[in-house]
Amino acid sequence: MTLDKPTPASYDPADFDQYVMKTYGRFPIALTHGDGCRVWDAQEKEYLDFVAGIATCTLGHAHPTMIEAVNRQIQTLHHVSNLYYIPPQGALAKWLVEHSCGDRAFFCNSGAEANEGAIKLARKYAHTVRGIDNPTIITAKASFHGRTLATITATGQPKYQKNFNPLVPGFVYSPYNDIEALEATVNELDAQTPQVAAILLEALQGEGGVRPGDVAFFQRVRQLCDEKGILLILDEVQVGVGRTGKIWGYENLGIEPDIFTSAKGLGGGIPIGAMLCKSSCDVFEPGDHASTFGGNPFACGVALSVCQMLDQPGFLENICERGEQLGQGLGAIARQFPDIIVDVRGWGLIRGLELKEDLELTSIMVVKAAMEAGLLLVPAGPKVVRFVPPLIVSQAEIDRALEILTAALSSLV
Repeated sequence: MTLDKPTPASYDPADFDQYVMKTYGRFPIALTHGDGCRVWDAQEKEYLDFVAGIATCTLGHAHPTMIEAVNRQIQTLHHVSNLYYIPPQGALAKWLVEHSCGDRAFFCNSGAEANEGAIKLARKYAHTVRGIDNPTIITAKASFHGRTLATITATGQPKYQKNFNPLVPGFVYSPYNDIEALEATVNELDAQTPQVAAILLEALQGEGGVRPGDVAFFQRVRQLCDEKGILLILDEVQVGVGRTGKIWGYENLGIEPDIFTSAKGLGGGIPIGAMLCKSSCDVFEPGDHASTFGGNPFACGVALSVCQMLDQPGFLENICERGEQLGQGLGAIARQFPDIIVDVRGWGLIRGLELKEDLELTSIMVVKAAMEAGLLLVPAGPKVVRFVPPLIVSQAEIDRALEILTAALSSLV
């Protein structure tokens, strides 16, 4: 698609920083417009975008499907309230239920809010169905579940929690993909009386270094939850909506969660989050949970158009093929640079390249070098470079990204 390029916006970092809180460590470029998998900055420099809003721009930039959906919905009805029935919300919920193991959906605005909803649902279920007075939720070390007080507490990384105490009680951490440690944690917590309400895990740890879930681990977790009446919650915020080549990350693990959350790619860049659950744990009643903007006609109308693209012939197949191409290409680069790269891992179009721990080279250094050469990447921790391009990425664009990465690594070595 060819777009009329806008006049570059004036960009003054000092002026920006005078008025905007410094809660982000921003790279020194201002992006002004995009087309597909490409974006341009205020100086009209072109970049290949393998960040996609951090796994959010499912269809890339300025996709005709989204443009049509945005125009249609904004001219019809963009926001009312959940005081009334909202047809686009019902249509999106139906699509999600028909394409997942969930039976009911709750809509909000972000992944953190979706995870908050899941935490509240699990706690109410524990109180009202299982009679647990002080429910505990087990999460994984190195996990990431959001930036609210409850979700940074659920996040098993102390760096996100520093200086925000007192944290929300009721969370315990266990190593990811370690079933012996998890079973020991459950047994210890439930030694006197049932206490474990839920186990909350990412199907693949994104911010924790692009670490895929182990199939045997997750299947035993599912079995353990069934044995003890514990709810299994999966955070699909980063890997859901086709990112792995399957609609949901849990499909790679051969299990079904009781509750799962979605956001990021769900709206293709339009803010929306969702929490889905099976009918067996659907204990929310009117007044238990709410969101002013959650599920409004605009967000749901656009999200439905994004989701329906996954049903198009060849769409998921392209993700699998491009993911395999990217994985093999990164593997070849790892073999070319054995002194600095220790591992390549991931599913579909979420891949991580891990640098050796004992080197001064960091993921930020690689990201900056690639950016200078025209490729946008994002760290997943100090030693992992993350690749999350739009799901419409082409074979030629994967090849070009690999070429730029090779040149960037050569310049650093």
